[in-house]
Amino acid sequence: MFGQILLITVLLQACTSSPTNIPQVLESQIDKNLTFAKVLQIPEAHTGKVILLGGEILHTHRVQEDMQLEILQLPLDEWQSPSRQRTSSKGRFLAFIKETHDPATLPIHTRLTIVGEVTGSTIATLDESQYRYPILRIRHVHVWDNVPYKSRKQSHPRSSLFGK
Repeated sequence: MFGQILLITVLLQACTSSPTNIPQVLESQIDKNLTFAKVLQIPEAHTGKVILLGGEILHTHRVQEDMQLEILQLPLDEWQSPSRQRTSSKGRFLAFIKETHDPATLPIHTRLTIVGEVTGSTIATLDESQYRYPILRIRHVHVWDNVPYKSRKQSHPRSSLFGK
């Protein structure tokens, strides 16, 4: 009986935990009503709030003791994985993380899910215009497998009516 209860408890936890392994203490701090569109509109109005965002890295570089990530925001699916459809993006943001490793460890096109605290905004040149980047301090990050679905090796034989 005890074994069955333990098994059910473990299975329920596995089913309800997110694949991004967000710590429970952070999960409770995320403002579920806060959207990227709201932060993009008036970042300073949301300073101090914690948000869950997904995206794709466009650029990384070291800034003193931090690593700065320029990220193309992408909507999250039911598994908290960023969409692969860049056309669904609502814009860009900058995220800072205290890391000692090389920016090359997070290359361009890396997909991320981030729990971050809104810290304000900055205006910088994007192409030939000025762009207002919301700024986040990363509190938790999940790096997704970057191998596109179409290019993954299949574990079973592939055949079709026409032999391709």
